[in-house]
Amino acid sequence: MRFTVTAEDDGLRLDQMLAAHIPQLSRRKARVLIDIGGVFVDKQRVKVAGRKPKKGQVIEANLGGALERATKGVGAKARDKDAQSLPEYSIAFEDSDLLVVNKPAGLLTTPTPESDRGNLLDLLSRRHGRRERILVVHRIDLQTSGLLVFAKTDQANRNLSALFREHDIERKYLVVVDRVFKKERTVDSEINGRRAVTHLTLEESLGERCTLLSARLETGRTHQIRIHCAELGHKVLGDRQYGTRTDYDPPRMALHATRLGFVHPRSGDTMTFDSPWPADLTPWLDDLRSSK
Repeated sequence: MRFTVTAEDDGLRLDQMLAAHIPQLSRRKARVLIDIGGVFVDKQRVKVAGRKPKKGQVIEANLGGALERATKGVGAKARDKDAQSLPEYSIAFEDSDLLVVNKPAGLLTTPTPESDRGNLLDLLSRRHGRRERILVVHRIDLQTSGLLVFAKTDQANRNLSALFREHDIERKYLVVVDRVFKKERTVDSEINGRRAVTHLTLEESLGERCTLLSARLETGRTHQIRIHCAELGHKVLGDRQYGTRTDYDPPRMALHATRLGFVHPRSGDTMTFDSPWPADLTPWLDDLRSSK
């Protein structure tokens, strides 16, 4: 929700102003929203409840799931309690230049307008009890699990980002789609006006209802695999945006970033990381195999 500060708001604190303008927010709830990073003043995130915005400034409050999930309190202890409820990530590799992380489903990669806390970037930057500079190279969706690389230096960030821009990265996903997928396919079609290429290969037939595929990305557009599979008429199971519900849906979207390969930004060595099919989807996949 967005509103402009008026003369009648003169002298009010930010939390008071939010409570006065937004019926859904009590002053206490407004303080929580400010604390988790869901409030912007003139497009700048503000985390000081006592700040007194001036007439004409535009305030934006981003109400959503982050606020509903947040512990009803402010300060480090409340935000630490939030972090304890998040799914756990694991580190596949780390050196002075970069981090390769295995992200679980249900954990955001980066901050959103709703909050700058409770995401993988924030957790990585705070893991040693002090703020550490971690740089985002790429992202995967909230309900997608698997491998991500983060940079720890500006040079590593520049080099890795260049590899992604030039599509000189090995990125492979495992995905379960509906219906029988009979042969290898390459989808070459635009997404939001930009060329997108996905190579799809049959991994395992799961009967008449669905198929396990590997998807190799030649480009890396937002939701690329999900969109391209839907274009072929083979929607990703569990995908609520581009797919449809079935009576054999997974507990979450059946998409996993299983391989990540790149040239190390300092040494020049070729590095390849693999992440097996995730444990949270294994019982569901086993059920599909047994019933095919």
